Amino acid sequence: MSLAGARLLRAPAAAWPLRQRHRLRRLLATAGTLALALALLIWSLLPTYNMLLIALDAEGDTEYAGTVWPAEPTLESFRVVMTGDYWYLEHFWHKFANSLIVALATMMLTIFIGSLASFALGRMRLARGWLLGNFAILTYAVPASFLVIPFYRIMRAYGLSDTLWSVIAADVAFATPYAILILQQYAKLIPREIDEAAQVDGASPLAVYRSIYLPLTAPALAAVGTFALLLAWNEYLYQYLLLTSDRNMTVAVAIAQFFDADEAPWNYMMATAIVYALPPVAIFFALRRWVMAGMALGGAKG
Repeated sequence: MSLAGARLLRAPAAAWPLRQRHRLRRLLATAGTLALALALLIWSLLPTYNMLLIALDAEGDTEYAGTVWPAEPTLESFRVVMTGDYWYLEHFWHKFANSLIVALATMMLTIFIGSLASFALGRMRLARGWLLGNFAILTYAVPASFLVIPFYRIMRAYGLSDTLWSVIAADVAFATPYAILILQQYAKLIPREIDEAAQVDGASPLAVYRSIYLPLTAPALAAVGTFALLLAWNEYLYQYLLLTSDRNMTVAVAIAQFFDADEAPWNYMMATAIVYALPPVAIFFALRRWVMAGMALGGAKG
């Protein structure tokens, strides 16, 4: 047998261990990735699980000595929250409605203002439009906590203190710059030829915005709307300082009042927090398809 023939016979045998090592490395990488993802998932859900344990405990005990479930779980704390039997939870559903109004109004106004601004800056060829778009992001250079006193004085000067509109205005002011940035970047994926074709057919800028821009940027609108809603839902400082009457109080401020008690009922507090967290979670999962579609389109065209 020639030397070349012998090498051909030995090649598959030599390549087999190499394929095995490559497959083993892939399996180890996959196992390591899954283990890391599982650890991160457990670490992320652990505080929420601890909240559930405290809410299900009849006494609101915060120490379990290694147990993973209360000895006698009960839904009594959730019943108290739903019925408002505890004096800190009086008018709970009215406060819940205030929180919902603030969050939904912030989301809608952020989408409306952000989409109009991004359309004008990115699609109408305004002079130095890029400068105006970047200038809006500079608002994040100053921490929001530093602006609360000036904002309080402005709302007081305009007669909007102790109203839900004052909180809505503050939340929209902080959410809109981010919305403009995201919508501008997303709109770059949409060919300008579509706008030009519509204008040739006689469409006005408003018609292009309503019939072309808004439908094509729907995934990005869902993303910035979700961001604005979560921002308004989780914000506390402005709600605490701008809302002083019990009639306009939100759930975020009501939960903080539990710490005024000498012995805070932790089970009621955790049950309130869980109920309060359900609406944004439901809205996020309802809009998840749109958000994922926007991310997939951006990745495919980027």
